[in-house]
Amino acid sequence: MMHHMPNPFSGCVLSGDLPCGKIEVTVSRADCAPEKLFSFAARNNPKRPFLFLSHVLGKHLPVSPQQMQDIHERIAVRIAELPGSPIFVGMAETATCLGQGVFEAWLRMYRRTDGVYLQTTRYRVEGSTPIPFEETHSHAPSQWLFLPDCPEQRSRLNNARSLVLIDDEISTGNTFVNLVRALRAVAPGLTHIHLAAIADFTGKTRRARLQDAFAANLDIGALLEGEWRFEPNNLPPAFPGNPVSQAAQTPSLRDGGFGRLGRGSALTVPEQLVSELAATIEPNHRVLVLGTGEFMHPPFVLARSLACVTGARVFMHATTRSPILCRGPIRHMLTFPDNYREGISNYLYNHEPERYDHVFLCHETPVSTDLKRLATLLRAQLVHFHSESLVEKISVY
Repeated sequence: MMHHMPNPFSGCVLSGDLPCGKIEVTVSRADCAPEKLFSFAARNNPKRPFLFLSHVLGKHLPVSPQQMQDIHERIAVRIAELPGSPIFVGMAETATCLGQGVFEAWLRMYRRTDGVYLQTTRYRVEGSTPIPFEETHSHAPSQWLFLPDCPEQRSRLNNARSLVLIDDEISTGNTFVNLVRALRAVAPGLTHIHLAAIADFTGKTRRARLQDAFAANLDIGALLEGEWRFEPNNLPPAFPGNPVSQAAQTPSLRDGGFGRLGRGSALTVPEQLVSELAATIEPNHRVLVLGTGEFMHPPFVLARSLACVTGARVFMHATTRSPILCRGPIRHMLTFPDNYREGISNYLYNHEPERYDHVFLCHETPVSTDLKRLATLLRAQLVHFHSESLVEKISVY
């Protein structure tokens, strides 16, 4: 007979006083101390004025690629046996690297070659077929998912019986419900859905409702489970309104094969690029590899390779379109024009230039005056990923 050990973090309560109210999380289970995974921050968004600020995601705060990979593996190992060839979807903007990292960890751990990974995106991809859906609580609700451009992967999607949806945290699950509804139009045979996340805040009642909404077998695998409660104080917001896209239409881009149009294998970065960058790095150096917006997974693969080859202290995080207030764990922010030409501000949080000997600013968009300005400000070298095999280094200072 198996005896389940009580979870040492069960019943643990974390709370935060924010300008707009009080947030409280009651933990029912966690793989490690909850405060190692996240803290609370305030968002400039009246629809959802708080943020679970991840300490392990490598998005808003710098994290080592080794720690990020450890998180990917811990989440992947919770993905139970699923029927058929699973489709994995990582959620833009925040979880594109987490999603692809979990997919690649799953490929390695289970020695599989038949899965397909897709990421959602805020952008149109030229010459591709979209499956639009909405993310209701976001400050930028329109998201797209595109059909894979490879016929074999498209066939796998059309015939898929199982789906793995990956986000940094699951709070209501509404975005996933919207996405599954949209996906059923192209994958009508879905019977199994696995939600993978760092934190699952759905709770028992909400989980039962999700099961009904999905009309499929539902499984959730997260490193922390709990429920949150937010009490607004109804004070007027002490900060300006939401940034709204000034662009006349959703920007279009050419995808270099990084995940928006389907991938069935782990991403690599050119060995020559790694050795050229590594040649300038000493083992005692501190290195920052920065992603831009949704473009996070290739920078993570580069950061992991550089850490492995040089033995230096390498960190990774990214610019973001998410407006977070400067308070609590967010000590300072840089604001600059976004490189996808949406006409909205982008941000970089807690960047301390004096901490780093090298900064590599990675991007998939064409080199622009704004990107060069940002690279100069960060004393960074631009690294332009045209495709998996073609990556260009550009010095600007």
